[in-house]
Amino acid sequence: MAFPHALGTGLIIQSTLDGDERVPLPALLQGGSNDFATCDALRMDGTASPTPHAAPGATPPTISLYDAIDILIDEYEAALSRFRAKSLVTRMRRAEHGGTFTFPDWCGPLFDLYDRLIEATDGAIDPCVGEDLIRLGYDAAYSFTVEPGAFEADGDATGNDTANRNLADDGHEDDDTTGIIGNGGRLRNGGHLGALHGRATWRDDVERHGTTLITHQPVALDFGACGKGYLVDLIAEMLETAGQHRTQVVQTDEPAGRGDERRDADDKPDNSGHISGNRPDTIPTQPMPPSPQYVIDAGGDLLVHTDEPITIALEDPANPSNAVGTAEIGAGAFCASSPSRRHWGEVAGHRLHHLLNAIDGLPVNDVAATWVAAPCTAVADGLATALFVTPATHLRAHFHFECAVLNADRTAAQSPDFPGSFFVK
Repeated sequence: MAFPHALGTGLIIQSTLDGDERVPLPALLQGGSNDFATCDALRMDGTASPTPHAAPGATPPTISLYDAIDILIDEYEAALSRFRAKSLVTRMRRAEHGGTFTFPDWCGPLFDLYDRLIEATDGAIDPCVGEDLIRLGYDAAYSFTVEPGAFEADGDATGNDTANRNLADDGHEDDDTTGIIGNGGRLRNGGHLGALHGRATWRDDVERHGTTLITHQPVALDFGACGKGYLVDLIAEMLETAGQHRTQVVQTDEPAGRGDERRDADDKPDNSGHISGNRPDTIPTQPMPPSPQYVIDAGGDLLVHTDEPITIALEDPANPSNAVGTAEIGAGAFCASSPSRRHWGEVAGHRLHHLLNAIDGLPVNDVAATWVAAPCTAVADGLATALFVTPATHLRAHFHFECAVLNADRTAAQSPDFPGSFFVK
């Protein structure tokens, strides 16, 4: 199953499940005032675009597995993508005086994870870094033009808007391609980058009540640090549920009376109604279907659930056609992070890319690439980013994971149980 426009990088699922299989409408896509289906992009008349869902208490309608995943991706971006013109995060960025923004219930674990990452990195990871990305040119239009005054010591710096134009369009829509908010107002902080210069922070400027966020000025959120991994986890939940549904169908389709035919002639029911005899009537008449196997690949963020491990090349950030090592994963998530595919020139001595330290708002240039293995894709994705701004030893006090790090000077390190190794001369 391929979803070429998902999250700008595309998403591919290889699975023992067929995308055409009919499954009950997943709970994530069913209605409710604070549920997934009601958080689609708002129409011009202020109503939510429709998503099929069951009435309360009714049997959910069925939908193809492929369509269910496709709707999930669309709903996900409608809530969390800063590249969508009518997404909730775009509305937050355009709200000149802030407001109250209620996200779908499934965002709760994602917000919880950001709380943990902010604590583990002492604020170096922060979704409010979206403002810095916009100022550095990584905006909804992919202008790659640095705003004047973005760098404190270089107020007249301008960006290179011609570098890496291969990133320029992934099909996302937006009718506001600038950092301008409301009636000429701009995002707070006077043009300088980072929390150090007054940029909003998740801790201080976003009041959170579950999945409801309250702000008092424009806030530009970017959930790129672990949002893609979290979507992969939600898709995996759909695949697992579809596998359970397949199992239930097999059990339901078992011919009536088969259990009785397996009893011995002298089997008698006891007082509890159970059959006493040599063979219980609970023995299945055919093997249970195996748990679904799958590999979900979201632009290099992988979740693997296979009987046999797969081998993954560790891409050389200096030359993407080469590998610097390999890893093997059979069950769990494996995520990589590197600026090699998203960089756009140099300004004021800074190589511009999307991996920033949220404290000073500057691109991190002493780490070249990271790889993380963890049970959960969202955690692996977030930690692959966090390793650019926080040492692994510090992060391991907050999370269980294995990792490998390639520094800009080509020195490398890996944790003791990392499921792979570097090529060493």
